[in-house]
Amino acid sequence: MTRIFPLAGLLRLRALAEDQAAAELALARREQAAAERRARETADRLAGSSMPVVGDRLAWHAAVAGRAALGALLTERRVEVGGAEALTVDRSVAWTDARQQVRALERLGERHDEAERAEEARAEQRVLDEIAGRRPPTTPEQDA
Repeated sequence: MTRIFPLAGLLRLRALAEDQAAAELALARREQAAAERRARETADRLAGSSMPVVGDRLAWHAAVAGRAALGALLTERRVEVGGAEALTVDRSVAWTDARQQVRALERLGERHDEAERAEEARAEQRVLDEIAGRRPPTTPEQDA
């Protein structure tokens, strides 16, 4: 009968922590992609805005104010992208750490299983040796 891996509970706990870290990383990546998309859209709007060719002074001031607002919004969007990238890096590091902890316990579990199989094989061999030792010796006349 094999013994269960003594750290099995800790392994399950660490695996759950790894799953949580992976989910948080996926969320951070989605948020980063969304921030990058918003920044791209804002940059496209700013590039697409133009100054009026003909118009009065009020239209020109409105166009300048609109471009200035888009420029400020683009700056904010780029700051958001930087924050999202930093969060993604942090979550990636957290997931990597969690994965390494799980993998270390998995390797210990594999070694435990190998040791248990070796012990079972030794026990089986002892039983076979004992059985072989109990058989009466055969004489050459009995073999023929």
